[in-house]
Amino acid sequence: MKRKLRVGALISGGGTNLQAIIDACEAGRIDADIVFVGSDNPGARGLERAEKHRIPHFTVDYADIHRGYRTDPKGTALPGDFDLAEILAKQHLFPPDTERETLVRFFSTRAAAEAALLESMAERGFDLLVLAGFMRTLTPYFIDRVNTDPERPRIMNIHPAILPAFPGVDGYGDTFRYGCKVGGCTVHFIDYGEDSGPIIGQRAFPIAPGDSLDVVKANGLREEWALYPECIQLYAEDRLRVVRRTSALPGGGVMTRAVVEISTSGKA
Repeated sequence: MKRKLRVGALISGGGTNLQAIIDACEAGRIDADIVFVGSDNPGARGLERAEKHRIPHFTVDYADIHRGYRTDPKGTALPGDFDLAEILAKQHLFPPDTERETLVRFFSTRAAAEAALLESMAERGFDLLVLAGFMRTLTPYFIDRVNTDPERPRIMNIHPAILPAFPGVDGYGDTFRYGCKVGGCTVHFIDYGEDSGPIIGQRAFPIAPGDSLDVVKANGLREEWALYPECIQLYAEDRLRVVRRTSALPGGGVMTRAVVEISTSGKA
C-alpha cells in the first residue's frame, strides 16, 4: 500500500485554508496526512484548529526575534551555515539599490527565524510544505534547505489573485480597486521572488456590478478552499513536474521561465 503524502503547514492567522486541507485529508479527497502545523504568531487561531485535530504544532515568534535584533543585533543567533553574500546574490525581494543595512537586518532576522522553523520541521518528517496564510516571505536560506530537487519543489503557496497580476499581500483588494470583472486565486510553487513561482492551478470567479470587497473576498475564499486540496492531490499523485520553457517574444528575443507540467498519471 502506497504511503500517504506527509504534509506540513505554516500559518499566521485563522487558518481557513488549513481547515480546508484538513477536511479534505480526513474525507479522503487528498491522499495525505497533516504531520505538523507551524506558525510565526503565537496567537494564530489556526493553531487551535491543529489542536482540535490532534496535529502536532509549534511556534517560532518572528516578532520576538525582530525585537531582539533591534535591541542587540550582535546577540541574534545566526545559523552556522548562513551566507549573506550567497543569499543576496539569489534573492529577488529587494531592488539592487536597497541600503545594505536594510538587507542585513532583514536577511539576518529571517535566517534566525527560518533556522528555528527548519529545526522544528526536521523533527517531523514531511514531503510537502504548504503555506496556508503564512504572512512571512521565505528567503533563499530556507527555500534551498527544503527544495533539493529542481523538478519537484516542496513548498506550495496560495495567492488571492490570478497571478502574475497583483502579487503581494492584498490580492483581492488590488483586484477590486483596479475594477477587474473577474477575480481569482492561484496555487504556485515558491521561488526567490514575491509570488513569482511556477503556477500549479488557478480558479476564477465573476465580479458582479455592486459587489463589495467583502463579497469578492468571500467568493475568493470559497475557490481557495477547493483549489488548494486539488493541487495537493496532484502532488500526492506525483503528477507535477517543473520544467524550463523557452518562448519567443512578439518583438523578438526569447523568454525562459520555469513552468509546471501536469501529467495524466504519476511518474513510474
